[in-house]
Amino acid sequence: MKCALVGSRYFGASVFEALRKEDGIEFTSVVVPAADDRLAVAARAAGLTVHVLENPKIVPGHAIADGTELIIAAHTHARVSDEALARSRLGGVGYHPSLLPRHRGIAAVEWTILEGDPIASGSVYHLADGWDAGAIAAQDWCFVAKGETARELWERALAPMGLALLAKVVHHARLEGTLPAFAQDPRFATKSPMIRKSVVLTEEISATTTSLIVSIVGPDRHGIVALLAERAQRFGANWAASRMTRLASEFAGTVHLEVPRENADALVAALRQMEASGLQVVIARSDGATVPTSMRSVELELVGEDRLGIVSSLTRILTERGISIESIHTEVIRSGVSGTQTFKVGAHLLVPAKVSVDDLRAELGALASEMMVDIALGERQAAAS
Repeated sequence: MKCALVGSRYFGASVFEALRKEDGIEFTSVVVPAADDRLAVAARAAGLTVHVLENPKIVPGHAIADGTELIIAAHTHARVSDEALARSRLGGVGYHPSLLPRHRGIAAVEWTILEGDPIASGSVYHLADGWDAGAIAAQDWCFVAKGETARELWERALAPMGLALLAKVVHHARLEGTLPAFAQDPRFATKSPMIRKSVVLTEEISATTTSLIVSIVGPDRHGIVALLAERAQRFGANWAASRMTRLASEFAGTVHLEVPRENADALVAALRQMEASGLQVVIARSDGATVPTSMRSVELELVGEDRLGIVSSLTRILTERGISIESIHTEVIRSGVSGTQTFKVGAHLLVPAKVSVDDLRAELGALASEMMVDIALGERQAAAS
């Protein structure tokens, strides 16, 4: 059975590794959205040529090799064109993490959680005209655990289910030379569009607080963070951000506290008292009023699956609009189960008064769409001071 795989990321690579170990399965084409995609890396390591899409939204006919018998779609946002399907003897199938026709669309798992569905499902369906509307080749289901997130449900049950279902369908096609096909009932179709809140902008309007940047270094011991937190709470300070670590038996930490202006001096004095226990304490302070009247203070948060170019594209837009980055923090969080990486950006911006925050939000939203940044449900807005 000669197969073409159109996919990306963890799931695409997992399907590739699983199916290429099956007897009688040969991959003639591997089609990916980017040269550094995880699937592309796996395919090249196996000695295969990889086709990188020029247009990430569509798979052209020439991307599919002659002699292909089945196209398999595994985590792809690109539509397999009619020309591409015509080059495959059996057409193509894809995996969708829902009980089709329910939850057609790009955010099926998220909408399963949002709708409170007690069960989740996976469907292998024929690639055809319409949004996830092709005939069903195979389906399976599982219970949704109480309090489970979309990511947890995907990793625990729906991704392994997809691997098993695709293997079952490909095995059937290899032995029988055909694909099972059961028409979807459109009466039960629901849509699950992308939930996109990748960029959150919160404009600060309060100038009643003082910011304290507190740096502490000293011999590590139990209770240092608790001492800091107790003093912050005592004087009504908001714990805005912190970076703390243990290096060579020494504690090193920096905390950003936002305290009511009338309590700032008392909090500084209380923090200084920690020096008596052998800690070095350095405190820098600034008032909200120090922001130029021609500038507005804006917090930015961006969360999405890690990929090249997010920071460079983001900073280019900010620079073009004359926006200053007062502070920025980025981090990459790797999932131990799926191997995917989530990229987070948090920045404090100074935006010229002439720049519309609504326009900036729209432009950054367009960037998020272009970069295919997916956001998990439950993203929290920046906390108020």
